Amino acid sequence: MALAVIRTPSIEPWKPLEKKPLPAGRPREWYVSHNRRLKAMRLAIALLDAGVYVPSKATNAAISATAADIGIRPPSDTTCRMVRALIRYGR
Repeated sequence: MALAVIRTPSIEPWKPLEKKPLPAGRPREWYVSHNRRLKAMRLAIALLDAGVYVPSKATNAAISATAADIGIRPPSDTTCRMVRALIRYGR
């Protein structure tokens, strides 16, 4: 028999996870693509939270405005394409 558990919200504010250093010895392209994927995921999550569920609504201007809202540098065209792909394939 399944039991429903009701959780009470925590009183303490949310804290981000501790950042770990990236592994050493990889080619530079790996680090660039890794950081680009992380940025695209952050932007896609922020857009989905803002109600943008369709890739056609996620224009480069909308993605750049979201980046400014969450405090990260403006994304490149390649990163914007990755954000739209994440929104498209996440459905």
